[in-house]
Amino acid sequence: MAISGSTRQESSNKDLIKAIQLLFSEELDIELFEGLTHLPHFNPDLIEHTPAEVLAFKKRIANAAGVIICTPEYAMGLPGSLKNAIDWTVSSCEFSQKPVAVITAATSGEKAHASLLGTLRVIEAKVDGHHLLIQFVKTKINNEYQVVHEQTLSDIKQLMHHFMGTINEEQ
Repeated sequence: MAISGSTRQESSNKDLIKAIQLLFSEELDIELFEGLTHLPHFNPDLIEHTPAEVLAFKKRIANAAGVIICTPEYAMGLPGSLKNAIDWTVSSCEFSQKPVAVITAATSGEKAHASLLGTLRVIEAKVDGHHLLIQFVKTKINNEYQVVHEQTLSDIKQLMHHFMGTINEEQ
């Protein structure tokens, strides 16, 4: 399962996920979650009556062998819609011990990257060795979903091979 932290239809983060889908089509079946904007605002009072959209999202995470999160940075932090989605999983532990690959792809991205890693570690996701910060991402991927920057391509391959190794250890 892959989650783009961007809600834009045409985003560099979705393009990067598509590039990873193409690069690893032989090894992984990566499904992009498109419902981030449909999740209601997190409200702990609704836990006992969790909305159907949230239940479906949580079920997809639970059923996934691993999760790839690719996100931009908004105003020095995580996009609110991504944080909202993760907040829905805090008490139900879908991310606990789940291999998660984190890619922050932004102009800078350092603050969002650190924030997302911190949040995922608190909820016990397996992120160590599975994270990558890609700065100035728009210069590193083309319109055909190809990573054209050699170091970035190498870094993505290394990240994904380590991520797949962790998934294989879990199964």
